[in-house]
Amino acid sequence: MKTEVIKLYENREDVTLTTYVLQDSPEMLAGGKRPAILICPGGGYMSCSDREAEPIAMKFASMGYHTFVLRYSTYSGGKADGFPDISKPLEVKEACLYPTQMREIGKAMLIIREHAEEWLVDVNRIAVCGFSAGAHNAAMYATNWHTDTISEYFHEDKEKFRPAAAILGYTLSDYIFMRDNVKNEDPMNVQFFKASNTAFLGTGEPSEELLDEVSPARHVTENTPPMYLWATASDELVPVQHSLRMANALAEHKIPFELHVFEEGPHGLGLATQATAAAKSQMYSDAAKWADMAGCWLEKRFAFDLPEKTPFEEMMEISGLASRRVAWFIRNCWIFSLKFIPVLDLMILCN
Repeated sequence: MKTEVIKLYENREDVTLTTYVLQDSPEMLAGGKRPAILICPGGGYMSCSDREAEPIAMKFASMGYHTFVLRYSTYSGGKADGFPDISKPLEVKEACLYPTQMREIGKAMLIIREHAEEWLVDVNRIAVCGFSAGAHNAAMYATNWHTDTISEYFHEDKEKFRPAAAILGYTLSDYIFMRDNVKNEDPMNVQFFKASNTAFLGTGEPSEELLDEVSPARHVTENTPPMYLWATASDELVPVQHSLRMANALAEHKIPFELHVFEEGPHGLGLATQATAAAKSQMYSDAAKWADMAGCWLEKRFAFDLPEKTPFEEMMEISGLASRRVAWFIRNCWIFSLKFIPVLDLMILCN
């Protein structure tokens, strides 16, 4: 596997694209190109979680996909342990304001395309994947990749940014619903929502127009790619209604999707196994099924172009057929000798 950390900005260390490129082998695709998954960890736009980064990349890599982890612009500068004190008002940081993060996905797509021949990436089959705020970022990209906000910014053809699919874990999809829902919740959740808004939108009280603009469930179109959605019914931080609203929007626009809501599990499960758990409270065997189920869903769209049989199997079949023919010839020669050689011997003796 080829791993490399690529900086998206020359003067910044916090925004990076980490590659997990599978090595080519004559025993597998033998020079064939693989689909890829571009992963956006969550963290409330305050940080990028390690739990939703490399372990997720390794899981999808085990399915045969090239994977990439994008640590996009966040309030803490990309540090997983740099969560700010949200009990105090946050100062606005221009470097991490919308639509920066969405554009960084676009930049990552361009980098992957630039190295596609070297890395053997199928550029027509790149999925975006995210969790929590990272899922929101991926959803924003999935519903905006074709807009001038991205293509005009980079002065590139829109098709270079097209994602083939999106995988969203416990996503936030409707900021207006979130605002109205949070009002009646625990004060800590209200505080977190305001802090996250400040980090992402530059204000703790965004306008209705801005909240609508950053609500991907409200902007699904025919250009939105197929989606795999998963969440838990007991998520108290980002309610399951966000995934349901996204699914409803996809259904209304006849965009293919698959939705799985697991009964139990808090927000931020990652793989929901010990691979991403900091405590047993983050391990749920039922919810952990999401990744393999996503793999099955992906396989319908990202199936490899494989022959029915390997060259070795074909060789063995040919060899086996030849062996059977030789065996048949020897057997029939033996039968012939048993039947006719004694007769021939007798004829010779008589003469």
